[in-house]
Amino acid sequence: MSKKLKIGVVGCGGIARVAHLPAYKKMDNVEVVAFCDILEDRAESFRETFYPNAKVYKDFNDLIADPNVESVDICTPNYLHSIIAVAALNAGKPVFSEKPDAISIEEVLKMQKAANDSGKTLMVMRNNRFEGCSQYLKKYIAEGKMGDVYCGRCGWIRTRGIPGKGGWFTTKAQSGGGPLIDLGVHMIDLAIWLMGNPTPVAVSGATFNKFAEDTSKDASEHSQFGDKVDGGTFDVEDLAMGFIKFDNGACLQIEFSWASNIDAEKAFVELRGDKAGTYWHNWSAQIFREENGTMVAEPVNYPQPAGGHEMCLRHYVDVILNGAEPVFVPQQGVDMIKILSAIYESAKTGREVSLI
Repeated sequence: MSKKLKIGVVGCGGIARVAHLPAYKKMDNVEVVAFCDILEDRAESFRETFYPNAKVYKDFNDLIADPNVESVDICTPNYLHSIIAVAALNAGKPVFSEKPDAISIEEVLKMQKAANDSGKTLMVMRNNRFEGCSQYLKKYIAEGKMGDVYCGRCGWIRTRGIPGKGGWFTTKAQSGGGPLIDLGVHMIDLAIWLMGNPTPVAVSGATFNKFAEDTSKDASEHSQFGDKVDGGTFDVEDLAMGFIKFDNGACLQIEFSWASNIDAEKAFVELRGDKAGTYWHNWSAQIFREENGTMVAEPVNYPQPAGGHEMCLRHYVDVILNGAEPVFVPQQGVDMIKILSAIYESAKTGREVSLI
């Protein structure tokens, strides 16, 4: 039997319950040996449900210090991602974290430095890179079939989908922001990754908070993420729009919302090249190209062995156990947080923000 990676999970909330633990249970080369949550009954529940032999901790430092824990998986509120990651890396343990990487440039740079200094792997969830249609498009673009990919737009806009209203999701000190940092990481990363990871050089943006007082806007399937707090804090945006320029001359429009008066929820990445274009929409995709003088739409047919979250976690385990080349490196996380921070700054000042 191949060696099993012994993982300690910090944070026993919605994303761990619906994505991380079901994925680990499918892997014969993984064993979760410890759970940690400030609410011990949640960690106890995870142990009973998923790995009955795991230990339970209330303090993440105790989990990190456990010699049986070989790798740390972070599924906590956003502000703790960098704090726990740095502690684990400094203890010589590789880290996988939920997105976003961190809530500030200062914190994401600490993570990058800890990874570099320790020589240990740091990866952050980029599940949409691993969707079947995304993998197909990456290969298609890398082979030059779209030509020069010079512009695009991306977004994730919801009709009603405020997570944990009044709790940590809507409290800037703990989340870092609203849908821009919650949903934006997903589609901005996918767009930039498909474009070949150009370096962002300038950003402009605007943010809005229109539904903080409207209790009808927080009832949706997304409320399972985070704990709702009646009368709690809502000091983040519910919609953000922006524009990113890159060092190769390309540009990207962005739009993210938790609540908008639109027809339906949609997540999308549209890219335009001088040979072809593509539209990635709600986890399927099409390619648009000219054939015999006529534009044709070509559906992307792809194998999908598992969901993106599971495939991303499988990739991380493959990196740790087998030395696979990581598709995500910490500099990409630094660039992401620089973009998000600059959009918030631009929204506040009304000016374009340079990243160079």
